[in-house]
Parts: sequence; structure tokens; C-alpha cells
Amino acid sequence: MASGGVHAGRRRRHRMRNYEMGSYDVAVIGAGHAGCEAALAAARLGKRTLVLSLHLEAVALMACNPAIGGTGKGQLVREIDALGGEMGLAIDRTFIQSRMLNRSKGPAARSPRAQADKARYHETMKRALERQANLDLKQGEAVDLLVEGGRVKGLVLRTGAIYRADAVILATGTFLRGRVFIGESSYEGGPSGFPAATRLALALEGLGLALRRFKTGTPARVLAQSLRFERMEEQKGDSRVLPFSYVNAYAGGLGRENRASCWLTWTTARTHEIILGNLGRSALYGGLIKGVGPRYCPSVEDKVKRFPDRERHPVFIEPEGLSTDEAYIQGMSTSMPEDVQAAFYRSIPGLEDAVFSRPGYSIEYDSIDPLTLGPSLEHKGIEGLFCAGQLNGTSGYEEAAAQGLMAGINAALKLSGRPPFLLGRSEAYIGVLIDDLVTKGADEPYRMMTARAEYRLLLRHDNADFRLTEKAWGLGLASGERHEGFLRSKSGIEGELRRLEATSVSPAEAAAFLAGRGSAPLSERTALAEILKRPEIDYEGMAEIDGARPELPPHSRIQAENLIKYDGYIKKQLAQAERVKGLEGRGIPDGLDYGALEGLRLEARQKLGAVRPVSVGQASRVPGVTPADIAVLLVHIEKRRRKGASRDG
Repeated sequence: MASGGVHAGRRRRHRMRNYEMGSYDVAVIGAGHAGCEAALAAARLGKRTLVLSLHLEAVALMACNPAIGGTGKGQLVREIDALGGEMGLAIDRTFIQSRMLNRSKGPAARSPRAQADKARYHETMKRALERQANLDLKQGEAVDLLVEGGRVKGLVLRTGAIYRADAVILATGTFLRGRVFIGESSYEGGPSGFPAATRLALALEGLGLALRRFKTGTPARVLAQSLRFERMEEQKGDSRVLPFSYVNAYAGGLGRENRASCWLTWTTARTHEIILGNLGRSALYGGLIKGVGPRYCPSVEDKVKRFPDRERHPVFIEPEGLSTDEAYIQGMSTSMPEDVQAAFYRSIPGLEDAVFSRPGYSIEYDSIDPLTLGPSLEHKGIEGLFCAGQLNGTSGYEEAAAQGLMAGINAALKLSGRPPFLLGRSEAYIGVLIDDLVTKGADEPYRMMTARAEYRLLLRHDNADFRLTEKAWGLGLASGERHEGFLRSKSGIEGELRRLEATSVSPAEAAAFLAGRGSAPLSERTALAEILKRPEIDYEGMAEIDGARPELPPHSRIQAENLIKYDGYIKKQLAQAERVKGLEGRGIPDGLDYGALEGLRLEARQKLGAVRPVSVGQASRVPGVTPADIAVLLVHIEKRRRKGASRDG
């Protein structure tokens, strides 16, 4: 039996005794946002599942901002929910403020975001794991994998305990060989003061997994009672809270409102002066940090250095919960020493007397090259080994949870002898996320944004259930309650669309309503659906001329309005997606030797050989592969098909 070759017994004078502790179908290493969704999905699909956490207080840890959702990320959460995941339900139970971002933009850009009660979110997710049938949650440090004949067979704990498993999901977050940096000080450690997972990193290298260093960071925490909120701008939540979970949306809402405010302030010239004057003491600019950081969430010293013309940068004060006075300083992550942190934070209006409870820090950690994974998130070199979350080069809780869900589903399906569950780019942001990772790789921490989705009008947050709930039902992940709620919702929306098309008003009936909104008068009797297509008209306001409308839940009204108002654009994107579907359906034979394909350029041979795409559509998105290369590939696939047909004949 082979293993990573580095567990404790080989480094100690007295060999540690290993002992058997049981067998599972699926074992998940890590109980962060990826690990929680992976374990729940596998267990709900009937597989006996083990999930290990270095510390049970780190389950679903919000090591960075105490929030779920955001631009592009909110769509991921609603998709996770539509597929039967837990994140949407957990944030609905624990939010203290909820807002819809980008309300002034089109529906493709709108994204829900909620501030969480950080401690309650952890407790809620931990309870979900503890109460799930087929699932055991345990505290323990995995230090090695058992691999035999190129297939994973289980794992070894620091204590010597061996757990057998037919599939293992790595969801190690930022713990893998983690190193914390605060100014000139650095030490081995994971996020929020938890230990690092160093021995597992060495074991993975021993198994041939190529690891690379990424980095992320977090700002200081302050006590809210020490802040001068009168010098800041209050950021209130929405008056009408839209649930993340469709289960709650189908039930008519959450029945509770926002209970906290966030606050906006700005950096000053003095802030920038202090940071620039101490760059040499920053771990980032002082040369201590070697890992690659996230481009779209830079540290404050990076912002000030890279954008010298910006006179100020926004700073958001976000409460961490209702049972704590700690607040998070959004937009101000840093690797500066504590004395410099205190100086520049206190130069910001409202933070002059700030009392700090925790310093900001940067953390370096090991990740893998996602090009070594297939679309199911199974590792190409070790059968039965799946990878999810920040290990795969992503940033953010939502991206991690989405990958965890898919890894858990696919591990369970593999053990059942069923084909993998894959989502296309026109079906879900989750499909975009995973396709980007396994096709293009990640040279820096990947963050989901609406701009990454070419079919983003089809992938709105409001219609994730229409796109995915039937798929979840087919998998066995959607409960009967959820499926019945979805069918009622779908019927209600479709009925309302028909009613709006069939109901019309006369020019006289609509005159005052249209004039009051600066809209042109009607020249003839017109359907309500046509009036709703006007940019200045919205569904809610149209109740003035639509007295017979039925009572619909808020999420149904939003979706009905979007389907009518953007009907032409939606049809156009659907047609584009349909044209591309032909390439996605053209599978590439396993084991195809790209090096032997005549007419294929050298770069294309190398790139395609490294990625091993499963379809022509995926091959067309590999960086460095041209349309001419795809044409050559199609010719070879067709020749191979004809040869096979000839032999069969």
C-alpha cells in the first residue's frame, strides 16, 4: 500500500502505531464552506460520509468578511440553494442585514448580499452537519492519504488513526502549510489563530501533487463602541428582505427584517502618507510574502501603491454579530505591523479613537493547479480524489461552497457507478466557475464576477430554481417540500405571464398612470405586458392600472417582470447558447494523442494535452487554442468516428 510517504512514523525515532478506526464511502478533509457542502451533498445522496476539521470551532469559519453573497457571488449562493445545498438556508437563519446590490443596473448585474451573525452562522452550519443522516463530523488532523494502484483508499490522522474511504475530498481552505504575516513577523498558522496543516501538504507533494503558494489577507477588527459613527454615512439594509433560499421564498419570506446597519467612511491623504512611509515594513512590500494575491481584493498598501492618483478609498464598517461588539473594516486588509495599522486606521474619519481587538494579517497557503482536475473536480492523477475550494485557486466562501457541493455530488455519483454531474456555462455560474478553473487554470486567486459569464442574463439570481431545481430533484438532492414549492412557483409565474399578455388597458385608463411616470401615452388598447416592457415602468407600480392582479410572492413578481421586460435579450442569449451547445455535445475520445494529430499547432498540442478537455466546446476555450486548431480537431474526431462505425459494420 502506497501513501504520501511522509507521515509521522518516518520522521520519528519511534514509529507511531497506526490503527483502524472505520470505513466510509466518502471522507472530506476540511469543514470550511467547501467541506460542509461536500459532506452534506455526499451524505444526502446516501453515502456514509466522514468530515474532518482541524478544530470544530473552525466549521464554516468566516475568517474574513462576515457576509455571504455579493456581485456574482450572490448568484452562486442561490444556485447552491437550488441544487439542495445548505449555504442559502444558513444565511437566511443568521443574517443581520440584507441588501440587493446594483439595483440601478439591469437584472443580470443585481446580486443579493447579507451580513451574517458570524458566530451563529458557524453554529447553524455545524448543527446541520451534526444532524445529517449518514454523516460523522470529527475533530482531527489528516496528515496522509492512502493510495493504492493510483486510487485513493483512505486517510491517516496525526494520532495514527486510519479511516478507509473509497473517495476523498480535499477542502483544505487556507490551512495547507499556512503562514501568517504581520509586518516583519511571520509564523506557521492558519486563519483566525487556528493551526496550519503542514504535514498533509508534505504528504500531497509526496504523492506527486504540484503545490504552489497563494496568499490572501484580512483587516483588523475594532470595537464598535470606540467608533464615531456620526462621522460616517449609514448604510441601511433593504426595507424588503429577499431570502437567499428558495424554500423560504416559496413560503412567502423570512418573517423578520434587518437588525443592523453598516457604515461608510473613506481613507484620507494622511492614511496614504502613513502607508507609503512604511511600505518597507509591510510583509508584502518587504519581500517576506512570495505567494500570489487576489487582484480583485488587494491589501490597502497595494491599493495606495498601485493607484497613486486616487485621493481616497472607501472603507466599510461591518458588524460581526449581535452578541459581539467587534466590527470588520471592509476594504482595509493589510500585512503591516500593528503599530502602523493603528496609525493609519486612526487617520480615517470615525476611527480616530478605535480600539483594536484583532490585528489585520496576510496568510500564505498551498493550492494546486486546477488544470490537474477534470470537470467533475476529480484529480486526473489519483482516482477517487476530489478537490474543492481555495485549494483549487479560488477566493471567497461562495466559490468554495459551490465547488464543495459539486465535488460531493460527483464523489457520490462515482461510487454509485453513475456519470458525473456537470453544469454548462449557459446553465449556471457554477458551470462558469468550474469550467474557467479546469480549462484556463488560475494564476491568481479566482473571484467570481458577473463579467465572467457570457450568458449572465440567463443566469440571474432570481431564476436559479428554474434552471437547477429539476436537476436537483433528479439527483435526489431536492426535498419533496422544495420540489412542490418550485412547481407551485413555476405555475404561478407562467400563469401571470399569460395574464399580463392577455389583459389590456385603453389609452384613457392608462393616461394618468403613464403621465405620472413620464411615459408616452397609448394610441390604442395595449396589453399590460407591452406596457411593462417600457424602461420607466415597473411591475409593482403597475398595480395602479392592474387591479385584478393575483397575490404573488416577491420572488415570483421579480421573475415575471424580468421575463417580460427582457424577453428579446433573453431569447437572443438562448439562441447563442443553443449554437454553442453543439460543440459542448461533441465529446473527445479518452486517451486521444494530441501529439500525433497532424495539422495541429505545437502550442495547441501542448495545451490540449495538459488540459485533456472532455468536449470540443471545452477545447475551444483552452488558452492558446485557435479556431483553426478546433477545425483540425473536429476533422480527426470525425475520421475516428467513421473508422469505428466501419469496424462495427
